[in-house]
Amino acid sequence: MRITNISDAKANLSRLIELVQNSDKPIVIGKAGKPVAVLSAFKADNAPRKLGGSWEGKVKISDDFDTIPDEWMDAFCGSSSTVANGKKTR
Repeated sequence: MRITNISDAKANLSRLIELVQNSDKPIVIGKAGKPVAVLSAFKADNAPRKLGGSWEGKVKISDDFDTIPDEWMDAFCGSSSTVANGKKTR
């Protein structure tokens, strides 16, 4: 693992990035002789994304989830009405 100081890293950042990319070895950047940062190559995660999460299989959506009761429609619309095909009907 290569160690460099901050002033050298500032002056030669492009070269250091190229070294890290080509060697795949990180470079430690130090200040006053103490390590403060690590410059390392980025590794893209090409694994397929897992969907679902912690609630997967624990929640069931009711078959009538999209059905709005008439009393709720009355509360919102002020009269007895139902919704059919996205249109308000009486």
